[in-house]
Amino acid sequence: MSFTSIVKSEVSKVELFGSENISELSAIIRNSNYQENSIKITTENASVARHIYSLIKDVYDISPIITARKGYNYQKKFIYIVEIKQKKAIILSDLCIDNGDLNNVPKDYLVADEELKRAYIKGVFLITGSVNDPKKSRYHLEFIVDNEKYANFISDLLNTFDLNSKVLKRESKFMVYIKEAEKIGDFLRLIKASNAVLYYEDIRIYRDHKNMTNRLNNCEQANIDKMIEAATKQVNDIQTIIDVVGIDLLDEKEQVVATYRLKYPEASLQELSEIITIETGKAITKSGINHRIRKIEKIANRIRTNEKK
Repeated sequence: MSFTSIVKSEVSKVELFGSENISELSAIIRNSNYQENSIKITTENASVARHIYSLIKDVYDISPIITARKGYNYQKKFIYIVEIKQKKAIILSDLCIDNGDLNNVPKDYLVADEELKRAYIKGVFLITGSVNDPKKSRYHLEFIVDNEKYANFISDLLNTFDLNSKVLKRESKFMVYIKEAEKIGDFLRLIKASNAVLYYEDIRIYRDHKNMTNRLNNCEQANIDKMIEAATKQVNDIQTIIDVVGIDLLDEKEQVVATYRLKYPEASLQELSEIITIETGKAITKSGINHRIRKIEKIANRIRTNEKK
C-alpha cells in the first residue's frame, strides 16, 4: 500500500461533526463527476469509499450505490465508484456546487472558520491529493484540480495555515503542491493523520541527520584536501630553497620549521607546533609556525623569480 493510501485510510476514519461534514462533502463532490442523473465519486481506496458512503447516508439519509471494478493500470488495482442517484439537485445546491460552472469555488460559509477549512482541505485531499513516501523519494505533496481559479482557491486555503503551497499548470489540469518537508508534516497534522505524522517525522529527522552528517563529512574532507594542498606547497617551497641556495639561507627558527615540515609533510600546523614543542623542548604556537612558513614562502618565490630572469 502506498503512503498516500495509508494517509487517506487513516484520515477517512477521523470523525467530524455537524457542518464540518458538509464542508468535507462539498470538497469531495466538487472534485468528482456529476452527470445528468447522478453523481459519481471515484477512489482507489476502499476505506475512503466506505467513508464517503457513510457521510452521504448520514447527511442526506440516502444510500449511494458502491461498485468495484479492476483498474486499467498495470497494477490493476480496484477502483471504487460511489454513485448518488437520489436528491442530486438538492445535494449540489446544498453544497454550493454549480453543475455547469467549472470555475465554481465554495461559498464563504463552507470555510468560515479553521475547523471548516480543515474539513474542506481533508475532502480535497481524499479525492485529488497524493503525498510521497519520505523514505522512498523526494518530499512532495500535490492536489490535481480542473481549473486555475479553483487551484488558486485551494492554494490560498492551504496558505492560511502557512503551508507555502504553489500552483503549477500541468497539461489540461492544475497542480497545487507543497515541497518543503516541514510544511508537509504540518499538513498531515492539519488533516489529523496522527500515525502518518509520527512515521513521516521519524523519516524526516533521520534524513535530515544523515544529510547533516554527509555535509560535515564533505566539509571535513574539503578541509583535509586544503591542508594537504597547503602542506605540499610548503614542502615544495622548502625544497626549492634547499636545491638552489641551501637551507642555511634561512635563520635558525625558520630552519627548525622547515626541517620538521619535511619530516612530517602530512601534519597540520597545529600538529606540527605540538611535535616541535615536544621534541625540541621549545614552545611554539600554530601562529608562530604559520608566520615562519610565510617567510619561507616569500624566499622561495624570490628564488623562482630570479631563476626565470
